[in-house]
Amino acid sequence: MKRFGIHYRLLMAGILMIGASTLTLGYIGVNITHEFVRERFENRIRFLAKYLALNAELGILIDERPMLESLAENLLSEKDVIRVMIMNDQEECLAEVARGSDERFKTLEAPVLLKQNENLENPFRQQFRTDYARKTLIGKVRIDYSIEGITGLLTTMKVRFLWWSGILALLSVLFFYFISRSIVSPLTQLVDAAREVADGNLSLRVRPGSLPETRELALSFNAMLDSLEKSGEALEAANREMVKQKTLAEMGKFSMIIAHEIKNPLGIIKSSIDLLKNDVAQGGDNLMIQYVEDEIRRLNRLIEEFLLFSKPAMPNFREVDLNGMLQEGIPRFEIQLNGCETRISSEVPETPCQAKGDPDLLMRAIGNVLKNAVEANDRKGVVSVAAGCRDGRWVLEIGDQGSGIRPEDLGRIFEPFFTTRSQGTGLGLAYASQVIANHDGSIAAENRSSGSGAVFTIELPLEEGP
Repeated sequence: MKRFGIHYRLLMAGILMIGASTLTLGYIGVNITHEFVRERFENRIRFLAKYLALNAELGILIDERPMLESLAENLLSEKDVIRVMIMNDQEECLAEVARGSDERFKTLEAPVLLKQNENLENPFRQQFRTDYARKTLIGKVRIDYSIEGITGLLTTMKVRFLWWSGILALLSVLFFYFISRSIVSPLTQLVDAAREVADGNLSLRVRPGSLPETRELALSFNAMLDSLEKSGEALEAANREMVKQKTLAEMGKFSMIIAHEIKNPLGIIKSSIDLLKNDVAQGGDNLMIQYVEDEIRRLNRLIEEFLLFSKPAMPNFREVDLNGMLQEGIPRFEIQLNGCETRISSEVPETPCQAKGDPDLLMRAIGNVLKNAVEANDRKGVVSVAAGCRDGRWVLEIGDQGSGIRPEDLGRIFEPFFTTRSQGTGLGLAYASQVIANHDGSIAAENRSSGSGAVFTIELPLEEGP
């Protein structure tokens, strides 16, 4: 059986505590109220009896029964009084009035006492006082009173008290329910979040609660998730770097095989083709020989790029004017275009931007990016080049007018052997990224907001002034 959760336990504990408190206080309160009301009612009847006994003293002394009946009838006008009797000391009934009633009743008696005065002086009064000095009780009054009214009142009070106690208990339970839910809800959210994190969703974050304790717990939980996410990213980056290093190591070994087993035979094939061309009839073009030469050049270029990437040269750092380097390098690159329709539009300021670097490696890397832009333009259109110094860094932007880079490929275009072209090797941009990284710089690519082409941004740190 599933164990009860903290919310259910808190709610049950609250219901038991509130119920027990309500019943206990209700029981005590009802009893106290009953005793108080009953005592006040009996005191009232007792007061009426004493009042009647006081007023009946003279009537009993002179045996004035009409007066006594009048007193009894006046008392009978009280709501709960159902019969009044006035008797002398011999318990002879001097006056009695009653009204018919089947209600339950109780009887209360009060003595009628003679008032004595110690300051009487004349003989008659002295004689009168002496005669009654030995016997002060001259009669009594008896009152029968109904208890139906007080019983009904007490019952009504009890019912109302129970109703109000139940309502207050229900309101207390509801109030306690919302309080307990506000306490338990952040904990439940943390449990759900921990379950999702266990399933691998490290990007989840918990919303801090309103209570200080749960808020601190949520913030600590989020901090733990941040740490886990950073650790995961660092581990993933380390794994990628290890794979990359392993790939480069394998490429280094394989490059030696290529250098000896493929490059040399390609050189022999190229020399043989040159000899065969001399045997071809003068003035005639042999299309097959041209195809072979093109493929040999392509294979040779692929091998050179592979060897260059697998065994990169260490930069020979020296002071270099990056703007001047670019101004000299762009015309040389244009010569290599072999008359294609692509035009390079450059905006390079004359102001020097001094840095420490290897101009040969840097221009080779920039040339690979320019070559990529020319191929993205299908060897036509315009490739824009803009450079400048900003915030202590040299920034170079190379833009093309191609179809842009697919969003899913933006994060992979600098990986070795990744290419979207049938004739590409996937090593040009990887080599450029490698060279820029060795110069403590960065290279990034993004699509233009207008949707016409992509822009590659290269940033290199400038030499700090004296």
